[in-house]
Amino acid sequence: MSLGPIEFIALKFPGNDFRGEIVPALSDLVKTETIRIIDLLFFQKSESGAVRVIELADLGEEDYLAYEEVVSDVSGMLNHDDAREIAKALEPNASAALLLFENVWAIQFVDAVVAAKGELIVNERIPRVMVEEMLTDPVAV
Repeated sequence: MSLGPIEFIALKFPGNDFRGEIVPALSDLVKTETIRIIDLLFFQKSESGAVRVIELADLGEEDYLAYEEVVSDVSGMLNHDDAREIAKALEPNASAALLLFENVWAIQFVDAVVAAKGELIVNERIPRVMVEEMLTDPVAV
């Protein structure tokens, strides 16, 4: 079975209120088979620094149903230790979503590279902020 590249991202949000605003965009990516979500985990960091991990099954019914459409089979690869590790870099009274996904769009390309006996030697994602800085002032970067 061929797999596309697997990525892990952590997204932080101010406050401790998940409202599902990212669900439509994730849903579009899944429906168009651009990505396949492997795992999704939420956590909140209180004002005192306590971390509360929220798995999909812990969401309220409405939120669960919204995410269930996007994540058909959660792997359980992300866990509470992952959330606690990321939480160390998060300021108090914030929340985060941890997302593990496969880049389904790249499977054909990966198969072609493998067939050509090619090998990935560097894969780096450039943060949006850095790209914006390069576009506005290419000399400064």
